[in-house]
Amino acid sequence: MAATDYKFKGWNALDATAAEGKMVWREFEPKRWEENDVDIKITHAGICGSDIHTLRSGWGETAYPCVVGHEIVGTAVKVGSKVEGIKVGDRVGVGAQSDSCLGRFGDCEDCAAGDENYCDKVVGTYNSKHFNGDASQGGYATYHRSPSHFVIKIPDGVPSQEAAPMMCGGVTVYAPLKNYNVGPGMTVGIVGVGGLGHYGVKFASALGAKVVGISRKEAKRGEVLELGAADYIATDDNEDWVKKHYRSLDLIISTVASSKVPINDYFQLLKKKGNFVQVGIPEDGAMPIAVPSVVFGQKKFTGSLIGSPANLREMLELVARNNLRGMIQERPMKDANQAIVDLEAGKARYRYVLFNEDAA
Repeated sequence: MAATDYKFKGWNALDATAAEGKMVWREFEPKRWEENDVDIKITHAGICGSDIHTLRSGWGETAYPCVVGHEIVGTAVKVGSKVEGIKVGDRVGVGAQSDSCLGRFGDCEDCAAGDENYCDKVVGTYNSKHFNGDASQGGYATYHRSPSHFVIKIPDGVPSQEAAPMMCGGVTVYAPLKNYNVGPGMTVGIVGVGGLGHYGVKFASALGAKVVGISRKEAKRGEVLELGAADYIATDDNEDWVKKHYRSLDLIISTVASSKVPINDYFQLLKKKGNFVQVGIPEDGAMPIAVPSVVFGQKKFTGSLIGSPANLREMLELVARNNLRGMIQERPMKDANQAIVDLEAGKARYRYVLFNEDAA
């Protein structure tokens, strides 16, 4: 434990105009302290597409005022008496989940199985309610308070600015790779090679799979191959791409948060009993899946949500072991409003990471 002579200040969204770069810097109240909590002095916070959806109430009405940010890395400055495995001074991170029913109400089936991210009582790192009734607030801030089960130690071999966007963006694609036992002999397609997808290419390659990047334009081919992909499909520019790659993929992970994609053509790329995993969550309606697309070939359409604490630890070990690095651009925390506008405008290559200049 340590003295609490610090204030929680951050970028508050007061209404949906916050997504236009109108967040307000001010003090906010963290959850009331409990002895299983950890306070983190934030050094880095990744900007996730989920932040933009939440700022503008794209997935339903946001509980304003709201501090977004669920890709948090920093230093533990206060550790509760019931916390195990974390001490003051440790470098730690928090992803998109802050709590679950684990150890509180008699563990649910998911928590007992180590799938805390699917708990019916999941507490999001922001725009959610803790079990004590307090609002959860995120990482575009100076400090963050989190229940310790969801505070992850960062391995020495992973720089803080690299770890931050992996706490959500990275683990969101790592979890389905893990779930489908991706490894040598498998061919994996990654749809949307951007903020999430470029991690998918790197992680699947590190696990030994052959990776095919899938995006719209041919101009991206060289960059995707440099990330580690063995092949690339440009759906707008390559003629006969469906015929050429017919039944060639064991698994497809789609990071695209839009329903306006050639979903039924993607299914034709899957081998018999192949799996299509959707991780991007569209605001623009349902995906028009034709029944024959899945019936012929026993193919499956499924989804995957963030990752568990175990997934986060495994992913970070993979990153450290293989010296993996993302494509990131660091931005000062004071420039967060401009950074979210730039992200929405498609200027990020591929992840923006905010850093607190006085917290290094």
